[in-house]
Amino acid sequence: MRTNKLSANLGIEILDLDLSKDLDKKTTESIKDLFLQHQVLYFGQQKITPTEHVRFGRLFGELQIHVMNQYHETQNPELYHLSNIGEDGKPNGIFPDQGTHVWHTDASWQEHTGHATIIYCELATSAGGDTHFSDMYGAYDRLSQEWKNKLRGKRAAHSLNFSRNRRHGHQPMTQEQVNSTPTVDHPILRSHPDTHRKTVFLGDHAEHIVDLPYQVGRQWIDKLNQLIVHDDLTYKHKWKKGDLLVWDNRCLMHRVEHYDASKEGRTIRRCTVIDPRKPQ
Repeated sequence: MRTNKLSANLGIEILDLDLSKDLDKKTTESIKDLFLQHQVLYFGQQKITPTEHVRFGRLFGELQIHVMNQYHETQNPELYHLSNIGEDGKPNGIFPDQGTHVWHTDASWQEHTGHATIIYCELATSAGGDTHFSDMYGAYDRLSQEWKNKLRGKRAAHSLNFSRNRRHGHQPMTQEQVNSTPTVDHPILRSHPDTHRKTVFLGDHAEHIVDLPYQVGRQWIDKLNQLIVHDDLTYKHKWKKGDLLVWDNRCLMHRVEHYDASKEGRTIRRCTVIDPRKPQ
C-alpha cells in the first residue's frame, strides 16, 4: 500500500484501496498495524454503502449500538447518522449532537470504551466542519511531574447524560436512555492496551474525579482538558465527500469545528468499535 503522512506527528493517508470490496487478511493486518503506529488513518475518494461501512468496521471488532437511537441509520443501527439536512433537502440550521464540538473521546462513558471510530463523509461543508485530533500520548509526555504525581491512581467519572445535557441547553436524552447509561469511572492516566504507551484519558464526558470534592474535581478536569491539547500535536482534517477516517480513541481526543448550519450542509455516518478490555 502507498501511504502519505498527514502531519509531522499524527495520521497517515492510505492510497489505492477500495473499501467497498472485501479485504484479504494480509491487507487487513497491514491496516491494523498502521492504525497503531499513526493513530489516524485516512482513505480518500471512497464510495461505500452503509452496509459496506459496517462490514469494514467489523474488521476492527464489535460495533457499538449507540443508546441515542434517534441518530441511528435506518437499516444499520451500528451507524450513527448526523446531518443538518431537512426534509426539504436544505440545511435546517440545527447542529446535530452538539457535544461533538467539544474535545472528547468516543464511548468513554461506557464500561467498555471506544477502540476505533470510523467516519464516512456523505456531504462536506465548504467552510468549517473540520475534525481536529489531539495526541494524548504526547499529552502524557508533556504533563508536569507535579500533575503526574497528583493524578497517579485517580479515576474520572464519565457520563453521557452530563456532557449531552449541558452542551445542548436542553435534555436530548429520554429517561430510558439516561437510565441505561449510568456513570462509569476510568483511570485518568492509562496504558494503551496494545502499544502499552502511557496516555491521558479525559475529555468532555468526564464529570468529576472519584474521591475528590465535586467542585475540586471539576476544576481539575477543566484545567487538564486545556493542558493536554497542544497545537503542534494536533491534526485538522478538512472533509471532502467520500472521505473515510479511522482513529484510535484510546490515545486521541477529537472535536468538530462549528460551521454555519443554516447555510452549509454536512452529513456523516460513523460507527464506533468497542474495546472488550477495560481501561487500565
